[in-house]
Amino acid sequence: MKLKSEGVCKFCNKTFSSAAMSRHLQSCNEHKKIQEKEEKKWKVFLLRAQAGPFFVYFETKASSTLKDVDKFLRDLWLECCGHLSAFTINNVRYELETEGVDSLWPDIFGIAQPIKTMSSKLYSVLTPGIKFMHEYDFGSTTQLDMMFISERQGNLKKIDILARNNLPDFVCISCGKSAKAVCTQCLNEGPGFLCEKCAKKHKCGEDMLLPVVNSPRIGVCGYTGNRDEW
Repeated sequence: MKLKSEGVCKFCNKTFSSAAMSRHLQSCNEHKKIQEKEEKKWKVFLLRAQAGPFFVYFETKASSTLKDVDKFLRDLWLECCGHLSAFTINNVRYELETEGVDSLWPDIFGIAQPIKTMSSKLYSVLTPGIKFMHEYDFGSTTQLDMMFISERQGNLKKIDILARNNLPDFVCISCGKSAKAVCTQCLNEGPGFLCEKCAKKHKCGEDMLLPVVNSPRIGVCGYTGNRDEW
């Protein structure tokens, strides 16, 4: 069953699918009213990150670095054990070295692409309409498909979320009720979502259960959620 993927615009509180949200945010009247009052000091980029039913639209200064965006994605969706991460833009890889166990991956598998650091400014590596990729954890990888939607002049000082998907309606594999937990063992073979009642008697045991969270990292590597609220 395909999960519904919708979110709410921060400015007008209307609900849209991910694709429709892209168009809406560039024409939202409530957003335009705010922009009209804003000083036009520097370029502001509108970016989207998406993985399956999970998506987030956010704005950031053009002078922000890839490392700034990486930290935002980690805080919002990904961080569990300090894994390595990387952006791939125009076949160039920009990596963040955490000096954790993942640092062994390049030694084991070799370097397949040119590698740079995440100190690059967004304006130096992104152009409107470009699609690129972010990866977190080179073992149990969570991959995000990203896109530079549009740019404007503004006075934004920090990364701001404009829209984010609502929690998908995950249902229990045993009874069909709303799921509250996910079995990491079952998830390897197919759906592994469980309601609170069924989770208590699940065959794989409580040690295999993780909470249902609004993140593409759900059910992976002990991830229990970071910043589910705006």
